[in-house]
Amino acid sequence: MYVTCNFSSKALCEPIQHFFFNSFFLNFFLPEGMNAAVRAVVRMGIYVGAKVYFIHEGYQGMVDGGENIKEASWESVSSMLQVGGTVIGSARCKDFRSREGRLHAALNLVQRGITNLCVIGGDGSLTGANLFREEWSGLLDELVQSDQISEEAAQIHSTLHIVGMVGSIDNDFCGTDMTIGTDSALHRIIEVVDAIMTTAQSHQRTFVLEVMGRHCGYLALVSALACGADWVLIPEMPPKDGWEEQMCQKLSENRADKKRLNIIIVAEGAIDQNNKPVTTDHIKDLVVHCLGFDTRVTILGHVQRGGTPSAFDRILASRMGVEAVLALLEASPGTPACVVSLCGNQAVRVPLMECVQMTQEVQKAMDEKRFKEAVKLRGRSFENNLKTYKLLSHHKTDDELPHSSFNVAVLNVGAPAAGMNAAVRSAVRVGITEGHTMFAVSDGFEGFYKGQIKEIKWGDVGGWTGQGGSLLGTKRTLPAKHIVKIAEQMRIHNINALLVIGGFEAYMGLMELQAARSKHEEFCVPMVMVPATVSNNIPGSDLSIGADTALNAITDTCDRIKQSASGTKRRVFIIETMGGYCGYLATVGALAAGADAAYIYEESFDIRDLQSNVEHLTAKMKTGIQRGLVIRNENCSENYTTDFIYQLYSEEGKGVFDCRKNVLGHMQQGGAPSPFDRNFGTKIAAKAMQWISKKLKEFYREGRVFANTEDSACLLGMRRRALLFQPVTQLKDETDFVHRIPKEQWWLRLRPLMKILAKYKTSYDVSDAGQLEHIVPLRAKDNSAI
Repeated sequence: MYVTCNFSSKALCEPIQHFFFNSFFLNFFLPEGMNAAVRAVVRMGIYVGAKVYFIHEGYQGMVDGGENIKEASWESVSSMLQVGGTVIGSARCKDFRSREGRLHAALNLVQRGITNLCVIGGDGSLTGANLFREEWSGLLDELVQSDQISEEAAQIHSTLHIVGMVGSIDNDFCGTDMTIGTDSALHRIIEVVDAIMTTAQSHQRTFVLEVMGRHCGYLALVSALACGADWVLIPEMPPKDGWEEQMCQKLSENRADKKRLNIIIVAEGAIDQNNKPVTTDHIKDLVVHCLGFDTRVTILGHVQRGGTPSAFDRILASRMGVEAVLALLEASPGTPACVVSLCGNQAVRVPLMECVQMTQEVQKAMDEKRFKEAVKLRGRSFENNLKTYKLLSHHKTDDELPHSSFNVAVLNVGAPAAGMNAAVRSAVRVGITEGHTMFAVSDGFEGFYKGQIKEIKWGDVGGWTGQGGSLLGTKRTLPAKHIVKIAEQMRIHNINALLVIGGFEAYMGLMELQAARSKHEEFCVPMVMVPATVSNNIPGSDLSIGADTALNAITDTCDRIKQSASGTKRRVFIIETMGGYCGYLATVGALAAGADAAYIYEESFDIRDLQSNVEHLTAKMKTGIQRGLVIRNENCSENYTTDFIYQLYSEEGKGVFDCRKNVLGHMQQGGAPSPFDRNFGTKIAAKAMQWISKKLKEFYREGRVFANTEDSACLLGMRRRALLFQPVTQLKDETDFVHRIPKEQWWLRLRPLMKILAKYKTSYDVSDAGQLEHIVPLRAKDNSAI
């Protein structure tokens, strides 16, 4: 039975028969986040009127048929967001490699009327799917000739459409910035590294950690960035000859600087310039023999593939799953098989075989020792990660540093956000590398006017990446009332540039400093702001440092709260999140946690909406589902408070479910930063410092710096695909200053998706759906994106 639906921009209501399966050709082990993709495809498919099928055990299930192919229902994908791996299984399949096996698979699909496939896997699985598609017409002809299907059936099922999603913790597939499972694997690695660092510091030990990545060093590289590792070895960029001596020298120098531990991260596929493996045991023996350091080896192994999916992976997989269904709906007989991928913060579609060929080209380049080319082929995200790591890992001597007489101050402003310290560390070290003298301002603008300013050096920020909160200290004080005293401190310390890391107060403070230029020439210097706030409410940036950590705190708490109701009577939980008037945490947290409703200020609601939600949950509970989840932004409504909603649900749900409420509060601001926030903070602060260096040279005239143009006071933010510097004066029109939010917010487009996956009837705007792009033009775009 088909259902009809309405779209706000395209009428995609024609019923289709859509088939979903999950297969890995070369790997038994599955990354976290796949179940979120399964859930999104199934529910979006049902929403648009499709029949959706599971194939259990991947290609083997498609070849064997029978009970391996089952129709999926809405309820069959309930309570699976927090589950790692895949609930529909996966297996290697030799049979599918033969034409005879693919013939059996084609017969099983035709018998069920299936002509649309959504494949989650690596390049092997996706290549197999594309071969199956190319052979489809010939396979049907053989089935007709052997009288296994009729000519009419062959004509009806004449075209096979394929859309792929990449599931791989190694992030080794070209054409996408991130694959499903990579972020969760980074969480597992960083959890272990953080734990190891405490024991290593206590005993003054060196730890050599091996992480996965047989052919790709992404996990090793990003985890090295996220924990500030002393040395990293990856297959794409083998160390130069003599690296052993250089590594030991660096470890020795770090110990001499009173650093009590050393961390070396090695990808399992690490090689030297002669393509010979570099093993953890070899590194351990080297350190022990040359330095005599107490050295231990830890091989993380398959712990990286397990555990609960991160918030990022759940959201990524959900967005990709919906995009995959839309791609199938829009496919025509001439449409090539495509992969749904992520570019910056935007979903795009890329021809499948272009991605596979580019991925294979990377390995070919490494085999032929064209390592620089291999790094470029990996894409701009990988290349930027490598450049940033090199920039931060090597402490140049005074003779190596460029000559500069510029003083640059860095400060945190607003509420603390996880990842601020990683940003400060990056800014300080890049600034020193650029030849500047770096100054740290304690307690934001309040500390600025009080003169709490001191020089900060390379070693002072060691170990900062994994620290939560703000080690510099941060306050919400704005500079306007103390502008004269701040100008005086700028003059006393001869500050030539400012880097402000913080939230909405930092944004407003930067505008106040720029406005004061007409009266105080001390502020006629390059100034840049980097957004860091859990609320993610800064105009000019889609993302802020700290928001990902807060989302993971919300998601983890919601998982535990829902689990607390297992085996009990039916229960609905009302959860209050932070965010001020910005509903980002509530909305995206609801999508990641599988909530039934999310109340935010940006989308007004009344008592009828609340009543409708209660009725929706009542109907859901009667189908046998035990738990419901409702998320409320702290300032979504003056009257419909958390207590009011709790009491309403409790009263209206009597006899069907009971209610509990939980205010998450400041736990969303605490804890160690997530890998994403560490990496994002590190790279965005490094880029901000490079911009400052450029502007200092541009505005240096007659022995002093004088910058009084609009573009000398900017906010650096992520906009769709790229990091952009935007003059703060130009962002005024985009800002709702009363409610401290941007007037337009990209994540509001995710709300219909959240509602659809919660089984609400709603319209879904597909005008922003990903368009098919070729991989070469995609890589040639602005290299400033993360």
